Amino acid sequence: MGKHPDVAIIGGGVIGLTTAYFLAREGVSVQLFDRSTMGTEASWAGAGIIPPGNALRAATAYDRLRASSSEAFPTLSAELRARTGIDNGYRVCGGIEVFGENTAAATELWKAEGIVFEAFTLVEASQQDPELRLPLAAAYLLPGMAQVRNPWHLRALGFACEALGVKLVSNQPIHRMRTCGSRIEAAIDESGIEHVADKFLYASGAWTDQLLAPVGIRTGVHPVRGQIVLFRSSQPLLRRIVNVDKQYLVPREDGRILAGSTEEPEAGFEKRTTEEGVDSLIRFATELVPALTAATIEKTWAGLRPGSIDGLPYLGRLPDFENAFVAAGHFRAGIQLSPATASVMCELLTERKPSIPLDDFRVGRLPNPLQTAAFRS
Repeated sequence: MGKHPDVAIIGGGVIGLTTAYFLAREGVSVQLFDRSTMGTEASWAGAGIIPPGNALRAATAYDRLRASSSEAFPTLSAELRARTGIDNGYRVCGGIEVFGENTAAATELWKAEGIVFEAFTLVEASQQDPELRLPLAAAYLLPGMAQVRNPWHLRALGFACEALGVKLVSNQPIHRMRTCGSRIEAAIDESGIEHVADKFLYASGAWTDQLLAPVGIRTGVHPVRGQIVLFRSSQPLLRRIVNVDKQYLVPREDGRILAGSTEEPEAGFEKRTTEEGVDSLIRFATELVPALTAATIEKTWAGLRPGSIDGLPYLGRLPDFENAFVAAGHFRAGIQLSPATASVMCELLTERKPSIPLDDFRVGRLPNPLQTAAFRS
């Protein structure tokens, strides 16, 4: 790697790892730091839902980010498997979206983007998934919805990064930065050791503002706890992903079903499950799939999603610093936005024009509550 890396990335979740991998493919030297074990925070804790997309017809920059990522996942998954031998679990399984409101807005955006979908009646649902009991609400089948198994995907990214020479440094919290004028000169860890690089990328999830505050920048990124329950059944009970408002069921091929997720900004940085949260997810899951009452609850866990002021991530150069960048605040969509996020950050870090406009994602923007995305994060 030489005396110091071209790029130091602070944060080893899916955004940091994917960006490191993309940079390393282009011959850029990278050192990546994580406060805990690489890839074990919010990125690991999610369900890995990948909505379909058509980047050429996406209505907003956010939807272009999502659609471009969706289109990239098959190739990226095959590439990681070829490099590492690890199957990340990517597969197109189809999904059912159930709406209590805003149905027309969503379907109009799907039509505009050219996403294949069809209305799905309760009778059709019960015929195709006999154990599923959908609520009395508008439901749509999206055959292009896919999934990935987060821990497998992160493990593949980690091995691929190491194979390309990325230096991964786990359990090394970065506490502050040494600056000189408009440049960040070094990242300083909790032991006081300085880590020098030409450029720095903050991909620190819910901890981003803690790191940026000492250099006078606040984005508003904050932790939002989400809890998940994992069921294990002796036989598959569900074929497709089911999204109901902000909760979901994600069936794995081995008979496991993930039920998520709570949304708890009031929990702060307290990453633990609660009896109330777990019980609410069990009720949700067993109402949709009553046969889950006989299934084993294999595991429960919680993660801290990086929320933002308007649900959009922060992507781009940090104000007042010529060599510092941020990619954080992806909230519930870190996995599903990761390939395109890594691509545009790789472009910025190698001084190319981003292929997706980043004005909507800039630090210091005013929130835009009127912007409607094609899919709920």
